[in-house]
Order: sequence, then structure tokens, then C-alpha cells
Amino acid sequence: MEIVGRGFLAGHLAGISDHHPDVVALAAGVSAAGDIPPEQYTRESARLYETLRYCEKHGKRLVFFSTASAGMYSVPDALPGREDGPVYPATPYGRHKLSLEAVVKSSDVEYLILRLSHVVGFHQPPHQLLPALVRQLTGGRIQVHRGAQRDLIDVEDVVKIVHTLLVDGRTRDVVNVASGHAPRIEDVVAHMEQLLGTDAEKTYVQASGAQPVSIDKLCRLVPTVYGLGFGPDYYRDVLDKYVHAYVQQLV
Repeated sequence: MEIVGRGFLAGHLAGISDHHPDVVALAAGVSAAGDIPPEQYTRESARLYETLRYCEKHGKRLVFFSTASAGMYSVPDALPGREDGPVYPATPYGRHKLSLEAVVKSSDVEYLILRLSHVVGFHQPPHQLLPALVRQLTGGRIQVHRGAQRDLIDVEDVVKIVHTLLVDGRTRDVVNVASGHAPRIEDVVAHMEQLLGTDAEKTYVQASGAQPVSIDKLCRLVPTVYGLGFGPDYYRDVLDKYVHAYVQQLV
């Protein structure tokens, strides 16, 4: 596998880089849904166009990482978001990812589009969700978006899923890669405080609820996900594994 990018996800995909010689994984680009300068979206688009041309020239299969966040599945209280259903992206980030998906689908390249939920793991950038929450909690003050929900998934589980889909030869398809359960951010913060032994001062901002993410297709294509522990308490296991590592990053 050829990996385009040197960031968090690219680093973890390196563990399967000796496999899948026909694959190019595009693991570079915008990695947060906040206030992103337009030039970052422009750079990611240009990188995709360049990678598609490379894949077409060399007969490679492209793995493109999109999003299953609330930026893509943005209708609260709706049915779980499916890969073959309509989506109504609510943010520039979600709209950008959906437009890049359309570019990939219209190309002549064999592809696999993976819509990732909130990936968690070692060496995660400080601006992403959990490292940012740890920084606030250890600082004694945190702003909580009441009503927000986040589907957390261990990056090591993501890599296992990617590997299985590629071994099976999956192509010209879109797959949600998520745990299927999105705890309230208040519950995430409460468990993190328990782990850290902190009781931060909280201010609250009201947020809209999240549209669930369907993993029916993922479970059908990768039955081994049933052994990964996905369920209502999966996020606690993820937090138990990584929260103290983020504290070490702050040192």
C-alpha cells in the first residue's frame, strides 16, 4: 500500500503498508470540522485530483477517507444515516467531503470510500476532539456542547476494518466505519473526569442532537466487527485506553 500523508491516520495505516500493493490510501487533508481556512480545502482537493491521476496511470485502487460525523449525517432524530441514502451536510466540512466523494465516483479509478466517525488513538493531533477535551479538563475549565453526540472508534479497529475490506477486494463502494453508538458528550466528559480525577468548571452551549450512523453495511461486509466490542459501552473502553496517553502529550 502506498500512503499519501504523514499524519495521525497515515501513521497507523503504516502497519498494513506491506500489504495491498495495488492500493493508494489518501490519508492527507482536512482533519477537523472547525473554522477551516478555504485554502486548506483547496489543497485537499488538489491532492485528490493528483492522486486520482496517479491511480489511473498506474492502475491503482484508491482508498479515500470521508466523514460520518454530524457534518455529513446532520438531521437529528432521523433514521440512521446510510451510505445509499440521502445526506444533507450541515457544515462546510461535510459539504466539502461529499463533493470530493462525487469526484472520486465520477473517475475511472477503482475506489473505496470510507466515511469515518470520530477516530481515537495514540499520537492524535492536539486540535482533535479528545486531546482538546483532555487539555480543557486538566486546565480546570471546559465548555460542554450540551446535546452533542459523538461516535468514537479506536484507530486500531479502523485499520483492521480497512485491511479486511481490501483483502476482500471491495471496490466502487462507500462504507460507514463507525461503532454505531454515539454517546452524549456530557457522558464522555463525565467518564474522562473519572479517569483523570478532575472536576472542571463547566460552561454549557446548547447543540443540536446527532443523526445516528448506520453500520449495517459494515457488519455485513466485515463480520469480524462483532468481535470488536461495539455497543453502548464501547466508548468507555476507548477512553480507558487513550485518555492518559493524551495527558502525557501535554507534558
